[in-house]
Amino acid sequence: MKIEKIHHVAYRCRDAKETVEWYGRNLGMDFVLAIAEDFVPSTHEPDPYMHVFLDAGDGNVLAFFELPTKPPMGADPNTPKWVQHIAFKVKDRQTLLAYKAQLEGNGVEVLGVTDHSIFHSIYFFDPSGHRVELACPDPNEASMLARLDAVKWEMLEEWSRTKRAPKHADWMHRKELTGN
Repeated sequence: MKIEKIHHVAYRCRDAKETVEWYGRNLGMDFVLAIAEDFVPSTHEPDPYMHVFLDAGDGNVLAFFELPTKPPMGADPNTPKWVQHIAFKVKDRQTLLAYKAQLEGNGVEVLGVTDHSIFHSIYFFDPSGHRVELACPDPNEASMLARLDAVKWEMLEEWSRTKRAPKHADWMHRKELTGN
């Protein structure tokens, strides 16, 4: 058995209409489906919701639930805001910079471009407070991925034993962190 692909990723949102419009305006995602029910199909509990689905490209679907009867959304107070996010791939740096300009032109605060060596990213938050990343591959991505692939198990084992960052791939963010 093998998983074929992600069917969809679902998050909660504060306002379904605002979310659909924001992702359409800022990231060009088409609104593909809405489901609204008074009962949760999996648990059968009464709880009205709006479930919206957006086309995130290449058969990927991003979905959101608006839950009007639940307390306001919150974030895990023990997890930094930069950890939980969804990242979308864009074609190249030119496309990444065009998205950055469009987002900023629409009043969205954008962090980056951040150099991750194998890819380059910008970061921002959607109206519900979810962190979103757009990433484009580095022209030398293939060779750098091969370097990382060669040490991944060794790094994981060392981390598992020590809970300290192994130095096998410290080259990745050296330029971003030190300017060299």
